[in-house]
Amino acid sequence: MDAAVEPTRQLVRLRGRSYLAFVFSPVVPIMEWLEDIDATVSRSPGFFVGKPVVLDLSTVDLSGSAITHLVMSLEKRSIRVLGIEGCDAARLTVNMPPLLTGGRHAPVQQVEPEKPEVKLPPNSLLLDSPVRSGQSIVFPDGDVTVVGSVGSGAEIVAGGSIHVYGTLRGRAMAGVNGNSTARIYCHRMEAELLAIDGYYQTAEEIPEALRDRPVQALLDGNVMRITPLS
Repeated sequence: MDAAVEPTRQLVRLRGRSYLAFVFSPVVPIMEWLEDIDATVSRSPGFFVGKPVVLDLSTVDLSGSAITHLVMSLEKRSIRVLGIEGCDAARLTVNMPPLLTGGRHAPVQQVEPEKPEVKLPPNSLLLDSPVRSGQSIVFPDGDVTVVGSVGSGAEIVAGGSIHVYGTLRGRAMAGVNGNSTARIYCHRMEAELLAIDGYYQTAEEIPEALRDRPVQALLDGNVMRITPLS
């Protein structure tokens, strides 16, 4: 009869791994110290989330309940305490982070909060589709370009120049923020009203010879001139 073979038990593998932990050393009054923490978190939101933190209590004398309250206050700020050092083990309950010893100082690189990317406002607006009757396009920051036509009853208002690569039948008002150098260009003139920096001409004032052809409108002193584009 064969002897029974005892199964071989695998030993538990233990491996060491080091993590860099942030050490918080509170000072009294604790509430003011927590306000400083809030200011740091507001400058770098989420910086401490998921990062190991050790609470060093060697410079303060806190009761067990005060330590519990402090740990909970940090957790409310998404700061999870990995361990506590510098206090009597008798002040820590079983539900508290463990007491740590043997920690060594390590350099921590100063992390500046990320500065949001500043996007300058665009100085032109490009419209790939026609501006239909009843639509109003207002862009006070710069030029407006329409790749198409502007329907009767439509309106283009721009802080800079207006370019219409089609028929201009509606109203075009350029330089509305006091830009007297703005101009109005169109491939075919049938406008109801043209205006530059407050000076305007209505459809009745636009010479018949300039209609149905490419033109530009510009200011010459206090007079609006409309000239053909060669």
